Amino acid sequence: MKSAVPAVATPKWVTLTSHRTWLLGQAETLFDVFERNSLNPAGGFYDLDMQCKPFAPGKPPGSKPGRQIHVTTRMVHCFAIAHLMGRPGADVMIDHGMDFIWNGHRDTRNGGYFWGVGYQEPTDDTKQAYGHAFVLLAASSAKVAGHPDADRLLADISTVLAERFWEEGPGATAEEFTRDWQPFDKYRGQNSNMHLTEALMAAFEATGDNDYLRKAERIADLIIRRHAAENNWHVAEHFGEDWKLDREYSGSPVFRPYGTTPGHWLEWARLLLQLWELGGRKLSWLPDASKNLFRQAVKDGWDHEKGGFYYTLDWSGKARIRDRYWWPCCEGIGAAAFLNAVDGDAFFEEWYRNIWNFSAARFIDKEHGGWFPQLGDDLQPNTGPFYGKVDIYHALQACLIPLLPTTGSITRGLIETGVKL
Repeated sequence: MKSAVPAVATPKWVTLTSHRTWLLGQAETLFDVFERNSLNPAGGFYDLDMQCKPFAPGKPPGSKPGRQIHVTTRMVHCFAIAHLMGRPGADVMIDHGMDFIWNGHRDTRNGGYFWGVGYQEPTDDTKQAYGHAFVLLAASSAKVAGHPDADRLLADISTVLAERFWEEGPGATAEEFTRDWQPFDKYRGQNSNMHLTEALMAAFEATGDNDYLRKAERIADLIIRRHAAENNWHVAEHFGEDWKLDREYSGSPVFRPYGTTPGHWLEWARLLLQLWELGGRKLSWLPDASKNLFRQAVKDGWDHEKGGFYYTLDWSGKARIRDRYWWPCCEGIGAAAFLNAVDGDAFFEEWYRNIWNFSAARFIDKEHGGWFPQLGDDLQPNTGPFYGKVDIYHALQACLIPLLPTTGSITRGLIETGVKL
């Protein structure tokens, strides 16, 4: 999966109007698909099948007719981006999502936000840090887009995170609670803290409140500077209450699989550079950590024969779940674009092209739209644990991050410069 022409011999793709136009076209196609078929008149958004049509209740297999909070909030975030790009009709999607976060997912009695909401009652009434991180992201993006309910949501979610989730001692978030805020167990997770870092940076950009930035820096210090650096830049996922690594833990195959997840190394590689920029480039360890994470991810996590990132590795560094998911490629694209802009080493340009070449050939569904969420070892689309065309968030950001400055998030870039072809 190497480029036919060495990257150093040709202009960077992101400097080419033709490539930038292609990226923007891919983003618009994603907006078209999800705007056309996702809006659920009963509140929230439909999950889409492989033909990009709403799933019937009870589909995919074993599912409940509910709406998960990370989907609702990501749609708000993505269509706030669409609004900032001047896309007519985006406001309808933002309004719809913001209303459902507040009136559907929010627990009016106990506070906080339900993970899953059905048509009569919650399908999953747990209060999860992962979902609450995305509420903060949605509120922050909606504020940048000027939504009238953004301040209300931002104030509420910030209070919940501070009073219920944040643990000042380690400088990270607790994981999950029952409906009435009883702790489940002593599990602590990297994934929720990574997405909270993303959301905290967005909140800092939207408000200028340095407390958000301080918390983001503390999480990065714990997860990356301390733990990942000690594990040869393999980002550890699962911990106990004392933040000691639990190598034997195995939970949800989507959110808490056994072993390590190279896609998260790539996601952190970009987030660390964004954090470095937002903090005035004061934390000198962040750029080197970003480069180390990216290089280790493409070394250990990429299938150098067939292409694509394995979903998980075991602790020896060998592929454990060999399926290739769409989102690690999306995160690899964003990380390569950031590193290519900040560092300039042709290595990052080469990998930017490699990952896009694989993604365009294997993940983008040119017939029905959207991206296939997973491929088997034969590189053909398969199912389980993902079904249908999953939410827009990862793929959209892969298309837009290369078009914008590395000085902040997508929303900040759109406010400051817009997309330039």
